[in-house]
Amino acid sequence: MAPVQEDFRSLTGIQKAAIFMLAIGQENSSKLFGRMEDEEIRDLSKAMSSLGSVTSTIIERLFIEFADQLTSSGGLVGSYSSTERLLMGALPPDRVAQILEEMNGPAGRTMWEKLGNVNEVVLANYLKNEYPQTVAVVLSKIAPDHASRVLAILPENFSLECIMRMLRMEAVQKDVLDNVERTLRSEFMTTLNSSDRRDSHEAMADIFNNLDRNTETRFMTALEERNRESADRIKGLMFTFDDLAKLDGGAIQLLLRKVEKDQLGLSLKGASDDVRDLFFANMSERAGKMMKEDMEASGPVRLKNVEDAQSAIVQVAKALADTGEIVIPTGGDEDEMVF
Repeated sequence: MAPVQEDFRSLTGIQKAAIFMLAIGQENSSKLFGRMEDEEIRDLSKAMSSLGSVTSTIIERLFIEFADQLTSSGGLVGSYSSTERLLMGALPPDRVAQILEEMNGPAGRTMWEKLGNVNEVVLANYLKNEYPQTVAVVLSKIAPDHASRVLAILPENFSLECIMRMLRMEAVQKDVLDNVERTLRSEFMTTLNSSDRRDSHEAMADIFNNLDRNTETRFMTALEERNRESADRIKGLMFTFDDLAKLDGGAIQLLLRKVEKDQLGLSLKGASDDVRDLFFANMSERAGKMMKEDMEASGPVRLKNVEDAQSAIVQVAKALADTGEIVIPTGGDEDEMVF
């Protein structure tokens, strides 16, 4: 075979890794292979098998470069994958899985509880590439309301096939369930935990929600001048104190139980008539009377204190919405009421 390129600088990273693995011998390379993913092993093996002859000069240059990089880096780079491999060498696999899931995974004690806290769009985008039988098993194990939202997003023909499989499905054997769980943990949850799927406009809407009114107005005005489309998207995603008027009576009553009385009274001093009337309508007559008396007795208050109180109540409402305890209407067709 022809030797590898004599110009060391022309070697690719995978070629250098292949030469390194061959040079350190079977005992050492087998330890490294044991800590690699299957895809890494396949790529590296392919590169090793196609190297041909390697001169001693190339090998010497490679080890010098490796030593220089290691000693001059000033430290080590930690990552999810490197941490997982280190833990796998010291702890049982089930303990490692538990630790990593507690670090980064969706909330829940079991895999099925964790899936229940994964956004339905994210879950549907993953499941649409799986076999219908696998999807049927997953949907049969998660909460019915969550399964219904996932089904609604999946392609119609695919959804129907999954429904038929669920109707015909008998008791799932334990080894099948274990296999599905392992696949979800290794192929889905790891990818989910290590990537950021959140839209940047959603993140910015949360930031704007926490700004004081003057700063929010100043930034939004400037953004409108530079990028009207982004400004409109952020406005649509923001949830303000005035938006509480969109909540139903049950949501308001739950909110009343969660917020502090003094904070609520302060926030209502600067509220719109719609929001104020909605809150008083969902209090008892006695509680409403006491609240109004306290508001009158407090006299004039600083606008910033009112805005801070309103912001705190908005955050409570959003937290309740995140846990599914209340629903914040978005104004879309799905929020229309049928009588």
